[in-house]
Amino acid sequence: MSAEEGRLTSDDRREQVLAAATVVFGDKGYAGGTTDAIARQAGISQAYVVRMFGSKENLFLEVSRRATGRLRVAFRDIIAGFTGEESNLERQHALGTAYGELVADRGILLSLLHLFGLGQDPVFGPEARECFLDVYRIVREEAGFTAEEATEFFARGMLNTILLALRMPDLRDDARAFELMSSSMGPQCETILANFEAQASARA
Repeated sequence: MSAEEGRLTSDDRREQVLAAATVVFGDKGYAGGTTDAIARQAGISQAYVVRMFGSKENLFLEVSRRATGRLRVAFRDIIAGFTGEESNLERQHALGTAYGELVADRGILLSLLHLFGLGQDPVFGPEARECFLDVYRIVREEAGFTAEEATEFFARGMLNTILLALRMPDLRDDARAFELMSSSMGPQCETILANFEAQASARA
């Protein structure tokens, strides 16, 4: 075990590995991401990563659960602040802004996309479906949207996800790109783009 591994608590070490794995799986996908690359990203040994999680499959599951757990928390934090005076459109905008802040972390954004793209996988598919349906339940029951409003919210959210995954904010000076992002993201567009650009600068 390295000196760095020894200084951190077990929870800190676990979060360190999960954060590194989020970056690697986000960049490379499940098939392309390796425990060796994750260990290098975290600055620890590959053997330590394997001891902690057992297998790459388990690690990807934990990365997925970390990302989807943060999504649930982000939405519930916003919902807890609702007073009952907001229109459902205002609620959609507030939740959309929270989602934009979360997926400004490109590792989380791409990890979620990779998870949803593995719907046919016997292990990852059930995890992806349960996540999607649980977030739908939160929006329907806890945020109080109708089925139609929830469907519109999810449709717009998936378009925003694709736009961010495409790095469309890099083309914000292109009138076509900015019009599409503004139309899809609505009043929270500038906030989402600012968060995205801040994260990109931090990674540079």
